[in-house]
Order: sequence, then structure tokens, then C-alpha cells
Amino acid sequence: MRSILPVLTVVAVIVALWYAAAVAMNATWVRDQAARAGPEVSFLELVPRTLAQDRPVLPAPHQVAKGLWDGWAGQAVTSRRSLVYHAWITLSATLVGFGIGTGLGILLAVGIIHNRAMDQSVMPWAIASQTIPILAIAPMIIVVMNSIGVSGLLPKAIISAYLSFFPVVVGMVTGLRSPDRMQMDLLSTYNASRSQTFWKLRLPASMPYLFASLKVGIAASLVGAIVGELPTGAVAGLGARLLQGSYYGQTIQIWAALFTAAIVAAALVGIVGAVQAVVLKRMGMAR
Repeated sequence: MRSILPVLTVVAVIVALWYAAAVAMNATWVRDQAARAGPEVSFLELVPRTLAQDRPVLPAPHQVAKGLWDGWAGQAVTSRRSLVYHAWITLSATLVGFGIGTGLGILLAVGIIHNRAMDQSVMPWAIASQTIPILAIAPMIIVVMNSIGVSGLLPKAIISAYLSFFPVVVGMVTGLRSPDRMQMDLLSTYNASRSQTFWKLRLPASMPYLFASLKVGIAASLVGAIVGELPTGAVAGLGARLLQGSYYGQTIQIWAALFTAAIVAAALVGIVGAVQAVVLKRMGMAR
């Protein structure tokens, strides 16, 4: 109870502030409608009306919860109105992009720590690549891929990989360089080769850093997949739900899709954390 109570208190405060903001932001429409009809509305009449609008400026928590319930449990999972269906479309691109980004990031990190030229040339370019806004580069990737006849999942996966590889590169390079001089000198006295040093010292030492970067990378991959759906006018995926909600003023749909994305991201990070706990325990590195 001592650990749960502070969390519940914070959640209660956030929900209360959310309700207050919903009343304040939705009140203008209610007052405009009342002014056209004639009689003024009292505060006791204003509050329930602001919390029951079909297209509110800011949906109330219970409206978002209902949107989530309808999207997750109120539809068949194969329905185009199901959030499960759209989440799976986005998740598939996320996982493919995450795999590509992780593999590329690990390979670059290994090359950087073993080759000084790569360290001085590739690493600055990797850093510079992250200064380009993803909203600017995503349409370019989509157009180029479509021009060579590639569409669907792969362009979104490439955008996901673009966002996820950098955290993996940075984390892996830091981890591979984490062994101190005394440990490196000890292996040198044993006449260990570079490959033996890598497999027996550098790689095991990098595991905590790698998993920390993977948690960041998989969340970034999900963002990349959603962003990749926006410039294509996609009809499926969480990005498509956001676009449709924006086009038709369905703010509840927008918020339900956003919360779905947050739930999926939290689940993915949790899975990576569970794998981390198992791997580090097997390696004797768990705290």
C-alpha cells in the first residue's frame, strides 16, 4: 500500500486536472449554443454538457476510456474500426524497423570501436543524421521507395529503423568501451586476441548499456512507424486513425489512438525489460 498510494495520488490529481481542463476548454461551445437558444446556462448545467460532447475540444477521461473500450473490445479484431487491428499494422512495421535498426546499430558500434577511421567518420554522420526532423525526411523516404515500386510495410520500417539505430549505436559504443584499462591489460597479459577480448570482455560488459538503448530504440521505432503512416494517407495503422480523426474532428478517436500507442510502447519496453532481466541474470550481472 505504501508503494501504491503515491502512484494513485498522482493519478487522481492528473485526472482531476484533466476534468477541470475539459470543462474549461469545452465551455465555449456550450455557451455559444446556449446564447443561440436564448437562456443562459448555470454552472451546474454547464459541467455535464461539457463532459458529454460528441466532438469536444478536449475529451474527458471517461470519454477516452469509452473510446478505448469500444476500439479494443467493442469490435472484431479484423474490423477497420478496431484499435487492435490498427495497432497490429503499426506494430508489425515497428518490429521490422526495430530489428533493422538494432542490427545496423550493433554492426556500426562494433566497427567504430575496432576502427579509428570509422570512429572519426561514421559517428559524426550518425549524430548529424538525428538533427534532421523525422517529419521532413519521412515523405522523402516514402516517395523514393514508391518510385522504385516498394510500398506498404518496408518504407515505414525504414523510418522506424532510422529513429532506432542511433540510440543503439550510442549505447553499444559506450558499453563496448566500458571495460577499464586494468581489465584490458589483464587480457593482454593472457595474450588474448581482439576477437577473444571482444567476446569475453567487451560484449558481456556492453549488455546493460545495450538493453538500456534498446528500450529507447523500440519506443522510437513505434514513433517512426506512426510518422511513416502520416504522409502516405494510410488507411490502416494508428497513424491512419490519427489522420482520420484529424480530418473529421473526431478528437475522442485521436486520443484513443494516442493512448493505444502509449500502451503498446509501454508493453514493448516492458518486454525488453523482461528479456534484460533474464539475460543479465543468466550472465550473473543482475542486481
